[in-house]
Amino acid sequence: MPLTGIQSVSVYVNDIEQAVDFYTNKLGFDKTEDAPLFEGGDLRWVTVAPPGSNTQIVLVKGYADWSPERVGKFSGFVFNVDNIVDTFNQLEARGVEIVEKPSKQMWGMQAQFKDQDGNTFVVVGH
Repeated sequence: MPLTGIQSVSVYVNDIEQAVDFYTNKLGFDKTEDAPLFEGGDLRWVTVAPPGSNTQIVLVKGYADWSPERVGKFSGFVFNVDNIVDTFNQLEARGVEIVEKPSKQMWGMQAQFKDQDGNTFVVVGH
């Protein structure tokens, strides 16, 4: 039986509230879950996702091999957009740190941005 999709991916963050603010207010994602990770504990299971996406991003702090050294790295995530130039103009206007402005590559257009903790993401599109 084949694997049929990706439910979630994780990104390490230093502050859950700041991360939720960034992903929802600057990127326009939805907060899809926010619950205690363990009964009676301080750790939380918090997820965000682009509207309509089946894949969620788990904002990880304090578990799943989290450490300060793992925050602020290249995420390995590649997002896609319909209009990369318009999207990056909007992100820049919202205060998102742009690492690489949209540029033509052999496979299409590519750009990169950082989140509030310095995690880097790639975006591809037209």
